Amino acid sequence: MTPSLLADVAPADQVPPVFVLVRPQMGENIGGAARAMLNFGLERLRVVDPRDGWPSPKAVAMASGAGRLLETAGPYADVQAAIGDCDYVFATTARGRELTKPVMTPEAAMMRARGLIAAGKKVGFLFGPERAGLENDDLVLANAIVTVPVNPDFPSLNLAQCVLLLGYEWQRQTGVVSAEEMVFNRTDFASRVEVEKLGDHFEEKLTAAGFFYPPAKVPGMKQSLRNMWARLGLTKAEVATFHGMLRQIARHLGSDQRGE
Repeated sequence: MTPSLLADVAPADQVPPVFVLVRPQMGENIGGAARAMLNFGLERLRVVDPRDGWPSPKAVAMASGAGRLLETAGPYADVQAAIGDCDYVFATTARGRELTKPVMTPEAAMMRARGLIAAGKKVGFLFGPERAGLENDDLVLANAIVTVPVNPDFPSLNLAQCVLLLGYEWQRQTGVVSAEEMVFNRTDFASRVEVEKLGDHFEEKLTAAGFFYPPAKVPGMKQSLRNMWARLGLTKAEVATFHGMLRQIARHLGSDQRGE
């Protein structure tokens, strides 16, 4: 059964980031990731659809003293369930992708994450499966990409190693927020769920208008639009404005069709 999204949320306003392992293949890597997280004071681990099932004795054995992180890690059925309470999501990948998103180093990503968390937002980091990493359907749910500056001829990192690098950056940085982040903190950004609902609204109206054509291109068109909404960093006011625009356009076109 998928655990409650609120089960691992502390009562404090500032909640450390959640690390989400997406379709991990080896229990040893899950345990290694848990151990790396606890090394740097991070305890919010979530696991999505692990290949070898759950619970995983190999993960528990590898986690050693960090086994308690596995007790509340899931499993979650899909990525959307695992990041359902996150306002901003980073995705780790070493590969070039078709999707256009901000690309950050681990240092820059953690600086941004600290700024968001200082503003009371909840942040998540996605880590892909060992064999091929995150897919575009996973990346489209993220607001930004995190890429480690590794050897371009051998960019593959072990899952637990990648978690270790991000955990290290979290611990290394102080709570001091840069001037850019101070401005960012005063902006009331829309949550990920609010942006997804806006995407639903646009898809509904665009479908009714016959925008999605031809059928073979429809999945890619919808994915591109979803990626755009996640990338823009919309405020709550902007999301409300877009909803209002769509409602007004639909109302006006409906009146025209009735001859009013």
